[in-house]
Amino acid sequence: MAKFKSFLGAAGVAALASLAMSTAVLADDSEDRKFGYSITLTGTSDYIFRGMSLNNQLPAFQPFIEFTYGIAYVNFWGSNISGQGYEPFEMDISAGIRPVTGPVSWDLGVLYYTYPANSLGWSATDYVEFKVSASITPVTNLTLGVTGYWTPDQGTNYGETETVEGNISYALPKFAIFDPTIGGTLGYSNADRAGFFLGEGDYTYWNVGLKLAVDKYFMDFRYWDTNISKNVGNDFNNSTADSRFVFSAGVNLP
Repeated sequence: MAKFKSFLGAAGVAALASLAMSTAVLADDSEDRKFGYSITLTGTSDYIFRGMSLNNQLPAFQPFIEFTYGIAYVNFWGSNISGQGYEPFEMDISAGIRPVTGPVSWDLGVLYYTYPANSLGWSATDYVEFKVSASITPVTNLTLGVTGYWTPDQGTNYGETETVEGNISYALPKFAIFDPTIGGTLGYSNADRAGFFLGEGDYTYWNVGLKLAVDKYFMDFRYWDTNISKNVGNDFNNSTADSRFVFSAGVNLP
């Protein structure tokens, strides 16, 4: 069974590579291939990763910078982190392409999660994940998307995990100085080793919220929850997977 799942994982990576190459070829040859960059600085009341608090329910600062060339990109994202053995901070590196085929916008990439200063030493808890994402705008202001993540087995660093997320967002009419958008996410994650990720083998998570933008600035009000049992006396689940409201604010540069 393990060999079969490994084969499926390898096949998934091959399919990802094939799809990436084919969609890149399908990209418009007249595309303006210029270098670009963007920076986002965000402060949040809690660092939530797939429904779980990774900062012990404490505020976090999360800088992001991305460099692009045509449909290709590489970006760096960071956050302070605590309470899960990965502290004091996380830095993620992502690279991939974002081609467009007809009405579908794609994001095909690889993510490298790093925890450079953790107590176990450099790269002791790092791991790699692959991503395929597609989104479509069937009617004006409404965007629907789905993203699949595959994390291959990386020994003690991370067990094989499959995650699927569905997203929906709708841009509302301008209100005073604000450009409001409502949206939500429904996700399911399944780990090959039961109890590997934060004590859970498979679980469902979701959020719903409102984002208010004013020029380059934004605020986000979001409610998160999971289906993980919050048994009385289970401090682990109570502290990481319980329902919560999360507030974030930031600015997009330049």
